[in-house]
Amino acid sequence: MPCYNAAGTLEEAIESILGQTLRELELVAVDDGSSDATGRMLEAWAKREARIRLLALPHAGIIPALNAGLAACRAPLIARMDADDRSHPQRLSRQVDYLESHPGIAVVGCLAEGFPAGEVREGFRVYLEWLNSLVSPEEIARQIYVESPLAHPSVMMRREWIARVGGYREYGWPEDYDLWLRLHLEGARLAKVPKVLLYWREHERRLTRTDSRYSVENFLRAKAHYLAAGPLRGRQAVILWGAGQMGRRLSKHLLRLKVPLVAFVDADPGKIGGRRRGLPILSPKELPAWWARYEQPVLLAAVGARGARSLIRAQLEAMTLQEGEDWWAVA
Repeated sequence: MPCYNAAGTLEEAIESILGQTLRELELVAVDDGSSDATGRMLEAWAKREARIRLLALPHAGIIPALNAGLAACRAPLIARMDADDRSHPQRLSRQVDYLESHPGIAVVGCLAEGFPAGEVREGFRVYLEWLNSLVSPEEIARQIYVESPLAHPSVMMRREWIARVGGYREYGWPEDYDLWLRLHLEGARLAKVPKVLLYWREHERRLTRTDSRYSVENFLRAKAHYLAAGPLRGRQAVILWGAGQMGRRLSKHLLRLKVPLVAFVDADPGKIGGRRRGLPILSPKELPAWWARYEQPVLLAAVGARGARSLIRAQLEAMTLQEGEDWWAVA
């Protein structure tokens, strides 16, 4: 549980963990050089509560703090939480039960609810709706290139899987999304307990708002990197549905990685027949003929407008293309 200047809410977070209905529990609290009262509060908690081990570190940032916490954990199952969130009293016991009854699952999250209600912004609300719609390993795998499919502070992970992929790594993009993508490419299955067990605090100082690694551009860099290493590897042709801003930005990173992009598809009559990055922009009606030109082509749907993904999915299903095999949503 890395702590980031969260002394005002730390008591709630610790109490929500220590109040879990779980027989065996150890809380490794990582204080990443906090500048408020967090350190003193954790020291006081550790003195009166034997289940807490405190790691007081010089400030080094989220990734070193996370890896230090992983290294200090001794159990085969490791749960993650931030110092300003809250866990349902049954969160950890339900996740332990899930992993014990599903030995093929590497990481289990849960549904999340944003709070305080009056401060949850529209973008965060939309993200939570999407996040909570993905529960099964198949649902998560199909949409893993859209956004980070697990709330980082909600997860419980098998130590063996995290060790297998080398823990958290610094690439300049979101460290949690990077971990899920590396696990996915290694064949790990990710899932959720279908119940709200994490209460995720919304506030102005969240790292997703203040750290550049969580920018849209860096999410696109991560997607392009793992798409090229995974589903696009060995493909003869890649078609990108979306010649607008999202498709243009993603295509830049794909081409830098030497991905064999051959065409764009767009429903906008003003774009059809034009060119993007020197490649033709097709209408949806032209797609089947282009698809037939290549062996093992793949399509990426990079349209971020609300409702666009379901419309694209319907058209691709009419072509009998399989999501997660022939095409992936990436926005």
